[in-house]
Amino acid sequence: MKFLPGAATLLRAWRAVPAIALIGLTGWVDAATQITAVRLWPGPEYTRLTIESNAPISYNAFAISAPDRLVLDLEGVEPGHALDDLPGRVAGDDPFVASIRVGRFKPGVVRLVLDLKQSVNPQLFVLRPIGDYGHRLVLDVFPTVPLDPILALLREQELAPSPAAPKPAQPPQEMIRLITVAIDAGHGGEDPGAKGRRGTYEKHVTLSIARRIKALIDAEPGMRGVLIREGDYFIKLADRVEKARKLQADLFVSIHADAFVKPHARGSSVFTLSERGATSAMAALLATKENEADLIGGVNIEVEDPLVKQVLIDLSQTATINDSLKVARAVLGELGDVNDLHRSHVEQAGFAVLKAHDIPSILVETAFLTNPEEELRLRDEKYQDKMAAAIFSGIKKYFAANPPVAKSRLVQY
Repeated sequence: MKFLPGAATLLRAWRAVPAIALIGLTGWVDAATQITAVRLWPGPEYTRLTIESNAPISYNAFAISAPDRLVLDLEGVEPGHALDDLPGRVAGDDPFVASIRVGRFKPGVVRLVLDLKQSVNPQLFVLRPIGDYGHRLVLDVFPTVPLDPILALLREQELAPSPAAPKPAQPPQEMIRLITVAIDAGHGGEDPGAKGRRGTYEKHVTLSIARRIKALIDAEPGMRGVLIREGDYFIKLADRVEKARKLQADLFVSIHADAFVKPHARGSSVFTLSERGATSAMAALLATKENEADLIGGVNIEVEDPLVKQVLIDLSQTATINDSLKVARAVLGELGDVNDLHRSHVEQAGFAVLKAHDIPSILVETAFLTNPEEELRLRDEKYQDKMAAAIFSGIKKYFAANPPVAKSRLVQY
């Protein structure tokens, strides 16, 4: 039995007895298997441990209680620098993993012990080679009770610094609509996205710009920005959509930095979902590339995709796409003052991350990382500020002309 959904029930059963429970075993492999890289990606939703090798790894995995630990035995491998350095990579603020110990358990078997900070629901799976990656063994450590994005948002507001001085007395307060904008920094963690010639990773650029957009939105009365991805870790496409829906977001904005096989490609673009195919060959190519993020980032295919349960194209989808086109045009118009436009009109394609049937959603390709000039601009903080300001300005113009309906919470001013 492997680490799979429902593992929380299994863990409760394991904790009922002190014995060690075996939960995973793959086929045998050659003793020459080499561990080429080990990566640890902590995040508020889960922590991921990725072990990359030149061949599939045979493994045993089990849990121990009192105190809670996860044990992973790698068979047919030998200790090396990649594994030896792993304990030092554990972050002090990792919500789930307190420490990791690595050592030889017996000849040909290396044991990893993860000391845990809380009850977890682990998932263990393998990924075949793709792109620059070899074989990967992935351990995802989820909490037994998934993080509620609304509660996380409330905690963030509670921790916000108090104003230096009390505000003067206010006249009778008016209840106004609180607009929530979900800001999705594309890629992350195992999925770096595009890479520029100077070594700039798309995942870092998108998160930096997303944080700037959030700061501008939070400073605007009656508006609130929420980051879908808050750090350098991977979130699968369906979960990005689902988090925005749980937040009851009024708008979903996905931030990216484009790539093309030829370095002369340049300019900013804005995309929305299409019901009838892509509006251009470039849009189709880009959607295909972005939709491969789950393959590169690594998704446990045995976990049911929430979007499978959702009727994506229904009566509300057409209305949502129409609203998406409106905000996309507003944002595109503002981007034209900051950068050249790759296309002078909004394009459409089948982007998986834009498939929230009840939330207007756009995808912004800020510039081409594969263009040397645009890569330099995207690395510049002042330029990132300009890009974020343009996107925010377009968002404001859209909501000024299209006030949201009262489906979300209200705020007092």
